[in-house]
Amino acid sequence: MAKVISLVNQKGGVGKTTTSINLAAALGKEGKKTLLLDLDPQGNASSGLGLNANDFKKDIYDVITGNCEIGSAIIKTKFKNLSVVPATINLAGVDVEFVKKMLEDNTFRQNEQLRNALETIKNNFDYIIIDCQPSLGISTMNALVASDSVIIPVQCEYFALEGITQLLNSIILVQTNMNPELRIEGVLLTMLDGRTNIGLEIIEEVRKCFKSKVFNTIIPRLVRLVEAPSHGKPISDYDPTSRATLAYQNLAKEVISRNGN
Repeated sequence: MAKVISLVNQKGGVGKTTTSINLAAALGKEGKKTLLLDLDPQGNASSGLGLNANDFKKDIYDVITGNCEIGSAIIKTKFKNLSVVPATINLAGVDVEFVKKMLEDNTFRQNEQLRNALETIKNNFDYIIIDCQPSLGISTMNALVASDSVIIPVQCEYFALEGITQLLNSIILVQTNMNPELRIEGVLLTMLDGRTNIGLEIIEEVRKCFKSKVFNTIIPRLVRLVEAPSHGKPISDYDPTSRATLAYQNLAKEVISRNGN
């Protein structure tokens, strides 16, 4: 049965989508059947794998609003062992749609729709990676309720820990009321510029706060990593010799090791 991992941080620009794409691709290359679920209305995880809205008729909005079964929204990519459920701007309307459903049916549970959908396909994958939008709204809460664990990307820059307390409080809220099995898979340091002292200071600060929860792997800030999504490829296919390719391979191996499979 699939391990469901959400990439969550309500602070934008921390490398969340980049990590979702490249961790999913790296898990696939490690022989793990992986599903990347795009839960951001911007759809960057979808376009980062070469998809556009003309390539599919169903997306994650259709799934969580009950318009289709999740199986009909899954697209197999050209990358090894990697499938995706795409997102479009339609997802931005899910809050309004759920309010309407709650008014019509007082038994409707708005935060459990994604979990219910994933239950039907979890046996088909080893890992399901969820790329959340940079907010703690309804879709992100759906991801937390549906997940076994979360990875929190933290950039190696000033104000790196800004907003983390609010995120941790949301995780505790979900653990207490909706998903007691949810845990923090790990904190991932991203966007390290090794030429600056601030990056090294942030690494020390994050490790002091989260201790063993911090992954050993650190994702570097590299131009090639930024370029890869515009070519519709994970970094491992865009530039197999890149330091970022090695970093995400190492991250995938850490995730697999932490989960004993």
